[in-house]
Amino acid sequence: MSKVKICGLTRIADIYAVNEYLPDYAGFILSQPFRRYVDIANLAFLRKQLDHRIRAVGVFVNETPEYIYEFLEQDLIDIVQLHGDEDNDFILDIKREYPFFPLIRSFEIHDERDILDANHSLADLVLLDAGKGSGKTFDWNLLAGMRRPYVLAGGLNPDNISEALAKCDPFAVDTSSGVETDGRKDPEKIKAFIAAVRKEQEVTL
Repeated sequence: MSKVKICGLTRIADIYAVNEYLPDYAGFILSQPFRRYVDIANLAFLRKQLDHRIRAVGVFVNETPEYIYEFLEQDLIDIVQLHGDEDNDFILDIKREYPFFPLIRSFEIHDERDILDANHSLADLVLLDAGKGSGKTFDWNLLAGMRRPYVLAGGLNPDNISEALAKCDPFAVDTSSGVETDGRKDPEKIKAFIAAVRKEQEVTL
């Protein structure tokens, strides 16, 4: 059964929306200069309001391990997501310090070589995307080469998520711009996206 991640939360209104519709994961962009970036103080405020049933994912892009440790030490996130050029050595550095802390590594998927890299990652889970915040889908036919659980991201929205689930078998699905209107999270789109995922799963069980 695919889980749901709503990423790029920035406002208390976003927290109220996910608390109402209860995705499995809530993502926070913790690296600059991305538009949905939140600083550590804002994250601390938002995390306090987040329903305890939703796991907080911190998204980092080419940061130092020490920067990431600050968030872990303050218990502000439940999962680390690396969304830059971090290699397996970097992942091992994080795991030596926090061996039981779940870690996701994202991969831009353009061809079979990217699928091979994802399969060989030392991360606990891999996320497959078309590009950093591109809001576009990639060729899902490439997923035939996946040999491990993955998070499907990239251009997913309430209109195409049922097709994605019919063609793919992801551990989880991830959306950000796909549930926004005019650059802000739209509660109705969040509701529709989550409902479509769970309805699709009910039909296919």
